[in-house]
Amino acid sequence: MRGHIRQRSPGHWAIILDIIKDGARKRKWHSFKGTKREAQAECAKLIAAMAEGTYVEANKLTVGQHLLNRLAQWETGKKITARSAERYRALINDQIIPHLGDKLLQKLKAIDIEAWHNTLIATGRKDGKGGISNRTVGHAHRILSKALKEAARFDLIVKNVAHTQAPPKVDGGEIQIIEEHRLQELLAKLRNRAVYPKVIVSLFTGLRRGELLALRWRHIDLDRKILMVREALEETIGHGIRFKAPKSKAGRRDITLPDIVIETLREHRRAQLELRVRLGLGKLSDDDLLFSAPEGGPISPRLFSAEWTRIARYAGMPGLTFHALRHTHASQLIDAGVDVVTISKRLGHATPNITLGTYAHLFRQKDDKAAQAINQALADLKW
Repeated sequence: MRGHIRQRSPGHWAIILDIIKDGARKRKWHSFKGTKREAQAECAKLIAAMAEGTYVEANKLTVGQHLLNRLAQWETGKKITARSAERYRALINDQIIPHLGDKLLQKLKAIDIEAWHNTLIATGRKDGKGGISNRTVGHAHRILSKALKEAARFDLIVKNVAHTQAPPKVDGGEIQIIEEHRLQELLAKLRNRAVYPKVIVSLFTGLRRGELLALRWRHIDLDRKILMVREALEETIGHGIRFKAPKSKAGRRDITLPDIVIETLREHRRAQLELRVRLGLGKLSDDDLLFSAPEGGPISPRLFSAEWTRIARYAGMPGLTFHALRHTHASQLIDAGVDVVTISKRLGHATPNITLGTYAHLFRQKDDKAAQAINQALADLKW
C-alpha cells in the first residue's frame, strides 16, 4: 500500500492512496486542508490505518442521515418498541438534528459533542425558551452514541466520539420525590377521588404508568398479598393503545404488597362490583382491568397523564408528575435500608446499576446517615 499527495490549490491537497486488492489496483482520494507537512502526516496516517485494518473509506453521510437510517433499522428489526421509536424520533428531530444533523459523520469530533451538550443545556427547548435538563441531554446522548457505535461497527467511522465525551451528570434534584408532609397532604386531598387507588398502588409498589394501567384482577392475589407484573399498556401515534410485554425481562416480576395497598384494593374491588351491578354488567372476571375506562376498556395513558396534571394542580402541587410516585417509592425503600438488588428487582430495572445510576444521590444520603449513627454509637462508648 502506497500513497502520495498532490496540491490542488494553495492550502488544499489531494491524498491519493494506492490499494491492491485481489490483484487489482484501486485508488482512493481524500481531500485535505492544511500545510504540506500536515498533508504528508495525514497521508502516512491513512497508510498506517490500511495496514492495521482500521482504514475507513471517505463518505458524505451526515449525522442526521445516519441517525434516521439507524432508527429505521431498529424499528424494522424490532430492536426497540413502537413507544421507544416514538421517543427516539422526537429526540433525534428536536435535540440532535437541529444542532449536529448537517455535520458529516466522519468529521464529528468530541469537541462537537461537548458544544452540543452545552447548547442543549442553555437553549435546547423545542420552543427556544431556555434549556433542557441534564437527564434529557443524557437520553439524546445515548441515542447518538448507540448510532455512532454501530457506525464504527459497519466501518463508516473510525471511532465513537460520543463514547469519548460523556454526557453531563444528572443532578439528583431533577428527580421528583414527594416529601413526607407533602405526601400526607396529597393523599388527604385525593382520598375520596377515583384516582386514589391508582395513587396508592403506584406509591407503594413503584409501578410505571403503563404497568399500572395494564393490571388485571388475575394479576392480584389479595390473600397472598402479591401483585404480578405481566403486561404494560403502550400508546403510540402509529399503533394506538395496545398491551405489550414489560419493558425488559426484569420487568416481569412479583411484588409483595403492604397492608395499605391490600385494604385499598379490597375497597376498590367492592366499589367496582357495586357499579357493575348498578349497570347490569354482572360480576368481575379475572381478565377485567383494575383501572378501566367507563366502557371497560383500557385507559389512554396520554389522557391519564393529562388528567393527572389537573389533579396535581387541584392538590396544590402543580408540576408534580405521576412518575414522582415511583421515585418516592424508591426513596422510601432506600431510606428504610433496603439493599439495592432488592430495590432494583421491585422496580423492574434490568440491572442494579440502573437503580444506582438513577438514585445514587439518595444512597449517598443514606450512607451519610449510617456514618452519623456509627459516630454516635462510638461517642457513647466509654474508653
